[in-house]
Amino acid sequence: MAEILFPALFVLLALGLPVAFAMAISVFVALSFGSSYPNIVVVKEMFSGLDSFPLLAVPFFILAAEIMTAGAVTLAILRLAQSLVGHLRGGLGHANVVSSAMFAGISGSALADAAGPGAMMVRMMERGGYDRAYAGALTIASSVVGPIIPPSITMIIYAMQDQEVSVGSLFMAGVLPGILITLLVLLANARVSHRRGYASGAPMPSLREIGRIAAHALPALLLIVLIVGGIRFGVFTPTEASVIAVFYALLVAIFVYRSFRLRDLPDTILRAAIISGAVLLILGAARAFAWVLIIEGIPQMLAETIISWDLSPIVFLLAVNLLLLAFGLFMDPLPGVMILVPILAPISFALGIDPDHFAIIVIVNLTLGLTTPPVGSLIFVVSSAVSLKPSTLIREMPPFFLALALALLLITFVPGLSTWLPRVSGF
Repeated sequence: MAEILFPALFVLLALGLPVAFAMAISVFVALSFGSSYPNIVVVKEMFSGLDSFPLLAVPFFILAAEIMTAGAVTLAILRLAQSLVGHLRGGLGHANVVSSAMFAGISGSALADAAGPGAMMVRMMERGGYDRAYAGALTIASSVVGPIIPPSITMIIYAMQDQEVSVGSLFMAGVLPGILITLLVLLANARVSHRRGYASGAPMPSLREIGRIAAHALPALLLIVLIVGGIRFGVFTPTEASVIAVFYALLVAIFVYRSFRLRDLPDTILRAAIISGAVLLILGAARAFAWVLIIEGIPQMLAETIISWDLSPIVFLLAVNLLLLAFGLFMDPLPGVMILVPILAPISFALGIDPDHFAIIVIVNLTLGLTTPPVGSLIFVVSSAVSLKPSTLIREMPPFFLALALALLLITFVPGLSTWLPRVSGF
């Protein structure tokens, strides 16, 4: 079946079909022409892939993000970011990066980062004298931290595929790598801003003013503390944390920022349901795709082959980076996690690589695929938001590709970036 499955998938992706439909149809084709299994197996496996208690966290985190991204919440975060770094050279660009990092602790999604505060910052940067294509490229790069700083939907899916990690440990493991990526993108923006003469966005506010702005943004930023702290101290599970996040988001949006009304709730739930449906459809199709691979014995064959090569952990990690970067050119992170983690994670564990460390390497690699053509979703989201061709944005990306590649190398070869925080926090 594999000799039919993969060509069918690549042809369908090349034709522009959404990833979920491409995977599901390729499985149907493989079963129809390469096996005696009935096609109903595809539907059964898709439902089996969604029949999971931890997976309930996904729609609730999406709903919490939809509630929290009301205008006043987003503006509070943007104002805080601008008050902290807006006075520096390239300050509006720095504010774009910092606000993405803050917003990551609310949304857990790179695409939400790009479509929310990222799109707003592009307009602000253009009014401040920045080239629109550069502002869009910076937004693409800064949005990468969305799935890396907790809470993260990708981390929830990863923990379902690898029993050696937990959602809580992955949430903690992503904090320092997320900060590292943010710092390196800030350095890239500083270098380009100095070369192009992009000025600061505003004079530096007083400490009292910064404190006032920070106090206004604090209720939104406390969401990440509530989620990670509650999971760490055993107050609730990750799935329960997602429900609590919804109620916290409602309280903050209604009573603190007054940017949300109860009559807005049905429309918000509908938007969250549509996004959740798209995500769950991808996960279900990925489960059916992975089932065919397992039936064909491909994971076991690859594992035995790689182990027989007797690779050192460093060489193995380098090979994994190349494989995942290539895979990310054609596949979104969620199906990538579901297909590749069951194959690669046991091998990394057998080689003595820390499971949290390996998980962050996989997640960062696959997330970087969102920034690269031909399937890079971030490119198309930002392209639509700023009304520019994807090719125009890609031409501005090299400084940020370099920063992201350096971050990936440091995350790969400095395990402490991913393992220190889970260890000291007791995960």
